[in-house]
Amino acid sequence: MRRIPFANLSLLLAALLSLALPAAAQAQDFTYTDTGNGTAAINGYTGPGGDVTIPTNIYGLMVTGIWNNAFEYNSSLTSVTIPDSVIGIGNRAFQWCVGLTNVAIGTNVASIGDRAFWGCTNLASATIPNRATNIGAMAFWECYELASVTIPNSITNIGDFAFSDCHNLASVTIGNGVTSIGFRVFNDCISLASITIPNSMTNIGNQAFAICTNLTSVTIPNRVICIGDQAFAFCTSLTNVTIGNNVVEIMDNAFSHCQSLTSVAIPSSVTSIGSFAFYYCTSLTEAYFPGNAPSGDDSVFSGESGTVYYLPGATGWSSMFGGWPTAPWRPRVQTRDTSFGVRTNQFGFNINWASGRVVVVEACTSLADPVWHPIGTNTLTDGCCYFSDCQWTNCPSRFYRIRSP
Repeated sequence: MRRIPFANLSLLLAALLSLALPAAAQAQDFTYTDTGNGTAAINGYTGPGGDVTIPTNIYGLMVTGIWNNAFEYNSSLTSVTIPDSVIGIGNRAFQWCVGLTNVAIGTNVASIGDRAFWGCTNLASATIPNRATNIGAMAFWECYELASVTIPNSITNIGDFAFSDCHNLASVTIGNGVTSIGFRVFNDCISLASITIPNSMTNIGNQAFAICTNLTSVTIPNRVICIGDQAFAFCTSLTNVTIGNNVVEIMDNAFSHCQSLTSVAIPSSVTSIGSFAFYYCTSLTEAYFPGNAPSGDDSVFSGESGTVYYLPGATGWSSMFGGWPTAPWRPRVQTRDTSFGVRTNQFGFNINWASGRVVVVEACTSLADPVWHPIGTNTLTDGCCYFSDCQWTNCPSRFYRIRSP
């Protein structure tokens, strides 16, 4: 049997031990700064890459931070695990780590810095911990493969461009702690089909959801006061928009080029609509206003033709608004939906009008010599009510009309 010299045997054992240890255990692969009180922050990485676990302790110091630029432009990283000891991820910490596919962020991280993961074009998964309070500007900008994100209730601030250009982002959950969505936060997220904006929200910033071309429906909650410039511009699949009852201002181009939008209801709280707010909404033909006329120039609905409807008794309305003719908004019987006709031996239909309004349904048996009798009074909820007549079979013929009291 061949004998290995002692010195060579020591080197061989050291090499084997090195191969057996995971990348995270190689303290020499990291550079750090002593931040005092027994803590350290990682400020650089010189290891081989691959799946890397950042150590909880380095040379006897607890790792509590990842400093600015610590891993930036490192294309060899494929996966990173950030330990629970870390409380902050610095600006540009992992920017343009183009090989990075997965990030496990420790449960005690409170802040994700500006551009922290910007340009991680293959990042498909990132979990934001429940103790985080801040997502910095451009934090996940151009993370093209990021498929879903849950923003926990602890988050109060989402920085500008935070998830902009995340082209594969199809699912977003926004926690109830967020009060404002800033500039271009979800801009150009072309796979995003639905979004629930929490009731905590008071402001939707400029271009916040612009070019979300797959977005089909959005409800803007009642606490929102302002819908920003181009907030939903070029959302070409958007068919339904519900605007909360405390919105005061709809800014310029807010819904421009929403080519699938067919009608919109503007709450009475709105006092100002910006230029081109609904410009080139090619399917839009109806706009409903339950309150007094807001301010707005002739470009609000420019690009297509339609009608602005206002409630009788509202003030400030003239024959034109926003470039469209106006007309009184009266209750309508819906004859083309599934509610119309005989159901469970009763004849009925839906009535659409402004929420909270009262409608009286009257009936007669002959239009040649009509004698109208009230047979039902309905209050509209969410703009709709259903009327049914169980006595319709007792008459040789039955005609209906609706009126306000």
